[in-house]
Amino acid sequence: MNLVILERDGVINRRPTAEQAGSWTPLPGSVDALTRLHRAGYTLVIATNQSGLGDGSLSLDQLEHEHAQLTEAVEAAGGEVAAIFYCPHTDTDQCKCRKPMPGMLEAIEAEFNLSVTDLPVIGDGPEDILAARAKGARPLLVGTGRGTHTRQSLPAEQQPEFFATLADAVDTLLQERD
Repeated sequence: MNLVILERDGVINRRPTAEQAGSWTPLPGSVDALTRLHRAGYTLVIATNQSGLGDGSLSLDQLEHEHAQLTEAVEAAGGEVAAIFYCPHTDTDQCKCRKPMPGMLEAIEAEFNLSVTDLPVIGDGPEDILAARAKGARPLLVGTGRGTHTRQSLPAEQQPEFFATLADAVDTLLQERD
């Protein structure tokens, strides 16, 4: 199975502020990029930290509304999101599912009955890169969201593959597949 794991906020959509809770705004080109991946035979899975649930700044109804907006936009473009995994905890909870811990990736492995080793994990933050590396996955960093700052903060030996946008990362994945 060709599976790609993606962070949501900062990769697919703009990072929502507390005032924007429950609304979803895609980044330019992201829905098309997801659709191209799906049409090329990739299974799309989102793995996202959502601490707003844990700290009360986001309700479950608001999060589900955001996820419905995301999946509906991708479906309207001809793609499909297979699953969305999220961690509702805050940093202080010290759970195993909150990235950079690999718990969400382990849940994806269990759900899809596969290993994420060498599979692409596309993110914009250091927690995405660390979670991917903890499971032997292939971390891809995009410059949207916090990606440019993340890239600047990592030492040279810890730099993952870098792409300006999700569309650029998808272009590379699709070229590698040809």
